[in-house]
Amino acid sequence: QVQLVESGGGLVQAGGSLRLSCAASGRTFSSRVMGWFRQAPGKEREVVAAIRWSAGSTYIADSVKGRFAISRDNAKNTVYLQMNSLKSEDTAVYYCAAGPRFGSLSRNPTVYDYWGQGTQVTVSS
Repeated sequence: QVQLVESGGGLVQAGGSLRLSCAASGRTFSSRVMGWFRQAPGKEREVVAAIRWSAGSTYIADSVKGRFAISRDNAKNTVYLQMNSLKSEDTAVYYCAAGPRFGSLSRNPTVYDYWGQGTQVTVSS
């Protein structure tokens, strides 16, 4: 069982930055692929970024490439999403998700087994 708690969301002006954190419980965090997803009102949940257990491989969605970065600290059971140059279209609820142990990077939300409660990010223009 893995429990995930996101933090770091809030209101920011366009062009600003935020860093989201996702703290995980359980002893299997370091072996799991982790992902960040977002969902805007009226839209489907979409992947933003993902990182493998070894942190040697990451995926960043085209819509945020060059602006967002994903990282993890296995010693702290935490995964991060650094968001720079934020745009109004980045406004959404952001979710952290834990995938299978030693799994491959995946953009498919159904692959992920555990989800956080979400944190709201609002970018004002």
